[in-house]
Amino acid sequence: MAAEGSCGDLLALGPLLEPFPAKGRWDNRELAAQVVGEGRKGPAWEGWVLGAVVGKVSLCVVNMAARFLLVLLVLVIQFSILRGHSDTVSSCHFCYGDTRLLSCSYDKTVKLWDVEKGFPIHIFEEQRTAPISECSLTPDDRRMVTSSYDNTVKAWDMGTGKILWTAEHDGIVTSCNISYDGRYVVSSSDREIAIHIFDSVSTTVVAHIRGKTLDSYVLLIQLLNFIVSLDAFCMGRHKSTITKCCFDPDNQRVTSISYNKTIKLWDMITRSTSITINEGHSNVISDCCFTSGGHYLCTASWDKSLKIWDIKRGEFQCHEPVSLNEGHEGSVSSCVFSQDASRVVSGGYDKAVAIWDTDAGYKKLSLKGHWDWVTDVAISRNKKWILSASKDSTLRLWNVEKMDDVPSVTEIRKERGSKIAQCEKCERPFLCLQHSDSERISKCVFCHLSSPLRKILSFPPSVSPDL
Repeated sequence: MAAEGSCGDLLALGPLLEPFPAKGRWDNRELAAQVVGEGRKGPAWEGWVLGAVVGKVSLCVVNMAARFLLVLLVLVIQFSILRGHSDTVSSCHFCYGDTRLLSCSYDKTVKLWDVEKGFPIHIFEEQRTAPISECSLTPDDRRMVTSSYDNTVKAWDMGTGKILWTAEHDGIVTSCNISYDGRYVVSSSDREIAIHIFDSVSTTVVAHIRGKTLDSYVLLIQLLNFIVSLDAFCMGRHKSTITKCCFDPDNQRVTSISYNKTIKLWDMITRSTSITINEGHSNVISDCCFTSGGHYLCTASWDKSLKIWDIKRGEFQCHEPVSLNEGHEGSVSSCVFSQDASRVVSGGYDKAVAIWDTDAGYKKLSLKGHWDWVTDVAISRNKKWILSASKDSTLRLWNVEKMDDVPSVTEIRKERGSKIAQCEKCERPFLCLQHSDSERISKCVFCHLSSPLRKILSFPPSVSPDL
């Protein structure tokens, strides 16, 4: 890969040398990662993520000999490049017990990949005229839904590769998701700035939550049938493009986020908006995800941060969310929790993937190598693999099984003063970081979020006084 030649690039290495495993020292503050040796084609393991100490020496003056020394001082994290799409890869997932990968692209195709072989084993194709924005699977991996800029949502049979049904929308469809019980599908359309919820088998519309354009006839019908009140209906409106919508693991609520920096949770039982957060981020909110238990919601934003919200108990009403900062140099595009919620993985427009320790609330590692924006990320159930999708038309499968052995990770813990502790509330082990000479956190970040001993704040501007 051609070097960018920037002083801020911690490792500006080109495809000059074939890297090999060697013990090395890493920068204490951040993993310096860059990909080399990418001239080869094919699905085999193709590269390594490299790190080295740069100290106070500017890499703008690194010569050939210094480059060679840097390569000698590397530690290796293997990755595989999956080539097959011809345009931006917009969404990616692990499936079939982490033995398969699913991806969709602006090239109007969906591909199912074999993890071991590293190439597509099935291509879901249909005469589409516009990019596919997202794909989502049922928990049993038997069905898939895709959303597209051609104004449709399509359901597919994963076994036969056939289309089961097509749902037409009034505008481009920016997002789609299947409920955890497989009964419902939610999608967001751009023209009406609306959320659509419908039956996953019959496609019968269950709810249609409109945005800034208010249809008086629909409102009248809703009022006459006592489905929602006027206040609840208005609270449910987004004012600009919805970037993501998804169900919580309990299938009780739908979360949506938008360009106007708002987070909304819509209750499936009361048919009204139960939570509205207007000022959680200072820029566009690009992605969101729940923990497997549905207790916490993570949001990613163009303000370069991620935030973790206690949604189950509503603690965000009096406690500020946990903020994950200084992980990306640019906008954050995507986020996902690990199955046990101990990690958050995020992708960014800085072409990097960040791995966060949620218990301690800090970034453990950065993985760099994509040539363009990282558009989506996924993590395997055993946390051994991370999958990233990019505008560069590729996916990358990273092996992070031995991530904790990377010197930079251990040195960060030593530098900040840390140890493995047991949470005094949930008794779960977590990484305890020392904040001062006398203060040491005794609770994991999730128990800390819900602790009644934290400072009780008045309702922030981001929460509606009607809640």
